[in-house]
Amino acid sequence: MSNDSKWLVRTPSVQRPVLRLFTLPYAGGSASIYREWAKNLPQSIEVVSIQLPGRESRLFETPYMTLEPMMERICEVIRPLLDVPYALFGHSMGALIAYETARRLQAEGLPPAHLFASAQSAPHRRKQAEELRHLLPDDLFIDKLRSLEYTPEEVLRNRELMELLLPMLRADFSVCDTYRFTPGELLRCPVSAFGGNGDKGISQASLEAWGECTEGAFTLRMVEGDHFFIHPQKDLLTAEIAAKLLPEAAVR
Repeated sequence: MSNDSKWLVRTPSVQRPVLRLFTLPYAGGSASIYREWAKNLPQSIEVVSIQLPGRESRLFETPYMTLEPMMERICEVIRPLLDVPYALFGHSMGALIAYETARRLQAEGLPPAHLFASAQSAPHRRKQAEELRHLLPDDLFIDKLRSLEYTPEEVLRNRELMELLLPMLRADFSVCDTYRFTPGELLRCPVSAFGGNGDKGISQASLEAWGECTEGAFTLRMVEGDHFFIHPQKDLLTAEIAAKLLPEAAVR
């Protein structure tokens, strides 16, 4: 397996896609959270999930602590797959990675057909972290995870599992806590944002601000659920994504 291929979990049934959808996970998540998406989307759309270091098949690799080098590496890995139009979907932490990836590739003359940002405030509206959560002692860090409702309780109570996951979770929170928005050129592609009505940490106003990140069209869809609405609302999300992408799939 080449080093680049470790990063990509691809839909095996797609031979010649019309469009590729690159998906990026939330903090603590992995490529497997998008495992079922290909079944819900037209076969002309290839789902390519990004597998970050420090989880699943890459569990023992060192995870990234900051966003920029991670984003640069993702750009390197996916450039060979940009021979067809592409879109980016990211949930929570993944939305920040997707946004910065879109900015970088647009600057290189490879703009996405669409950016989907889920469960994340617009980058320029994010509040600076009051504390560096990833530096907290283990017990306080786990309490923070519990209070944010970002990690299932059964996982938090499993000491052996948490010992394996803590380095990756700390790294992912470091990526979010140390991220700083830098003003620059607006995206030219359409942007769609998704939010959960019961998400305590992400307001509708901060989601609406994604419209300020692009010169293109913007839509916001609020759905039932908390921060992890991505799971129970999988069918709705993939239907919305397909509806947005199919008219754009033949245009580049």
